[in-house]
Amino acid sequence: MRIVEHPVLAFATGKEVTFTFEDKTMAGLEGEPIAAALHANGVRELREHHGRPRGFFCAIGNCSSCLMEVDGVPNVRVCVEPLQGGMAVKLQKGNGRLMPGGKA
Repeated sequence: MRIVEHPVLAFATGKEVTFTFEDKTMAGLEGEPIAAALHANGVRELREHHGRPRGFFCAIGNCSSCLMEVDGVPNVRVCVEPLQGGMAVKLQKGNGRLMPGGKA
C-alpha cells in the first residue's frame, strides 16, 4: 500500500516505528506524514464531520479533511505531521476540543 518507486520523486525512508490508531498497533516510517502511515496500513477514514467520513485529500495542510487527535491533542493536520514512534492517533468526530489538562 506504499509507493516505493516514482519516476520524478525520491522517497527517503526512516526507520520503522510503531504507533497506535484507535488502540490498534500499526507500523510506519519515522518522519513520514502520519496520514501516509495510516494509508499504508489500510486506514482511509481520518475524521468524521457532520456525520460524514473524511479522508486523505490535499496532502499539503490546506484543508481540514485530515484533522485527527494525536497524543490527546485535537485538530492535528496529519497530512503534514511527521510520525514518531509511540504516537497515539485517534479519529476525530466534529471539531475536536481541548479538555482541562490538555486532553481532548
